[in-house]
Amino acid sequence: MGIKSTLAMGLATAVLGVGLISGGTFAYFSDTAETNNTFAAGTLDLAVDPEVVIDVNNLKPGSWEIRAFDIVNNGSLDITEVLIKTSYEVVDAMGDNTDDFGKHIRVNFLENSDKSEETGYNDIIYSTTLYDLQQMTPDAVEKKVIGFDNEQSGLPAGSKDTMYVEFEFVDNEEDQNQFQGDQLKLNWAFEAK
Repeated sequence: MGIKSTLAMGLATAVLGVGLISGGTFAYFSDTAETNNTFAAGTLDLAVDPEVVIDVNNLKPGSWEIRAFDIVNNGSLDITEVLIKTSYEVVDAMGDNTDDFGKHIRVNFLENSDKSEETGYNDIIYSTTLYDLQQMTPDAVEKKVIGFDNEQSGLPAGSKDTMYVEFEFVDNEEDQNQFQGDQLKLNWAFEAK
């Protein structure tokens, strides 16, 4: 390689080096923006008002009682279902029961009046004993009648549904003396989904 080739190679290397240096310091305009995001979970807050739906004494076969109560959505999310789970405890006063007292207490109806129509009551439960109701989980806010006049199924946030229920101590026209003085402690658990 001659001197001219070496000089040409050196000059080419110098040009390449200057090009890389000037390319690395190339200036341009820029801007940035940031976002601050939040994820907050909603709340389910179901209440029953009053908390004691029924508390009666001195029942006899054939007695019945009607009560009203509200299911209230105090949360920030709509509730699609409110499942009712039934359990009870019988206190046998004389220790002589041969049958379950819950088989003799019947729920004649549990109606959601906010979902009823002129053409029919929205009965969530219709004519079943507390004993049988233990095996069921009815939805208290389901619309079971056809129509568009009142609310559809569910319980929107900040709203309430008024319920009416009738309990009856069924007179089976047989000897029911074994239930004298007995108590049935009913627990209805309302589960919002």
